[in-house]
Amino acid sequence: MQHDLIKRIILEQHEVIRRTEIIPRAIPLSSEINQVLTGIRRAGKSTLLYSLVKRLVADGISWMRIIYINFEDERLAEMTAADLNDILAVQSEMSDQKGYFFFDEIQNVPGWEKFARRMADRHESVQITGSNAKMLSREIQSTLGGRYLEIQVWPYSFEEYLNAVGTPHGETELIETVAHGRIRAGCAAYLEEGGFPESLRYPSKRDYLSGVYQKILLGDVVVRNEIRNSNAVALIVKKIAETVMHDVSYAKLYGSLKAIGIKISKDSVIDYVSCITDSFLLFKIYNFFSSFSERESTPKYYFEDNGLLNLFLTDKRSALLENAVAVWLKRHYGNEVYYIKSATTGLDIDFYVPSEHTAIQVCLQLNEQSSGREIDNLIKASACISGLDRLIIITYDEAVSNNPELSKVEVLPIDVFLLKGLNHASAG
Repeated sequence: MQHDLIKRIILEQHEVIRRTEIIPRAIPLSSEINQVLTGIRRAGKSTLLYSLVKRLVADGISWMRIIYINFEDERLAEMTAADLNDILAVQSEMSDQKGYFFFDEIQNVPGWEKFARRMADRHESVQITGSNAKMLSREIQSTLGGRYLEIQVWPYSFEEYLNAVGTPHGETELIETVAHGRIRAGCAAYLEEGGFPESLRYPSKRDYLSGVYQKILLGDVVVRNEIRNSNAVALIVKKIAETVMHDVSYAKLYGSLKAIGIKISKDSVIDYVSCITDSFLLFKIYNFFSSFSERESTPKYYFEDNGLLNLFLTDKRSALLENAVAVWLKRHYGNEVYYIKSATTGLDIDFYVPSEHTAIQVCLQLNEQSSGREIDNLIKASACISGLDRLIIITYDEAVSNNPELSKVEVLPIDVFLLKGLNHASAG
């Protein structure tokens, strides 16, 4: 590949990085180790690399040592694995000192893995991003052989969202009435619009989110997996959105599609759902009481960003509330988050985190009618599960209940939970 073209792409990218305003995030990156940033499209992976570049430059590293290439650049569409060696040649032409390499969406180049391994073996400083199945943990471990540290990047957390929009949210603000009101208003917006960093710059958040969703659906799911029936994929996502808060089986999804005249096999449904989760659009949690073989058949699915889920909903705050809690738990506890459903015991618990000995119910409004159901489930769970000693109800609105059993659980408003998490002291 022409060296002049590669050099021009690098220099143009330098200008993009210089002009980009960086909002700090709670995701520490280091130029001392090689890292792979994975996650859903538009979550801010590239901007995190930009922040690392700016930190290097601020520390005295010359721009000519910064080799940043975005492999979604259409001028690199025909690049092959053999062409990747030209990047090393260009780096030596630009500087006689050690280079710092940043490869954005490098999985677009077939065979990139061997090049990335070789770069690591040469002790080069390399940072990589990716947003599809080729960048899943299981793929990274097998293709890069432990040479890179994986960091999953999510859209903004609520705290990062408040930082980005300039809303103070310290201990003082959580106590002071007017300031806390601003935090709650920010939380209402966050639950509906989600946390994609770029969305904050758009007057129409829905249009922006719709564009992101279409790019994921068509680019990362349909085209990349060579799926012919894109309509079936879109309908599966819609059906899953409608079942957030409930477990759903492949058989149910298959039956729903069949009922509206979509001709698709059950095996195709399974394959399509796998492709959708591989795109980081969705994640799933399993029933703690199910056997290992049964867990995969009836998971609960959640969206990695509330804004994307909200594209499919009409005034369904309860689903948005639970999805936001699921995202927070998944970010902090990974695969160690479960739900509990048992016909034998009658238990129905939204979330269970064994390592924290904690069961969580999510309730839009805790009133006289709902408090009995939610509290009874938690107390029953504490009697059935050894070591379960923390019971939490997360609400959107303030609790209004005279239930005497309420003293046995913690009640947290969603804004406090999203900021403080399970480290929050008991609300009593």
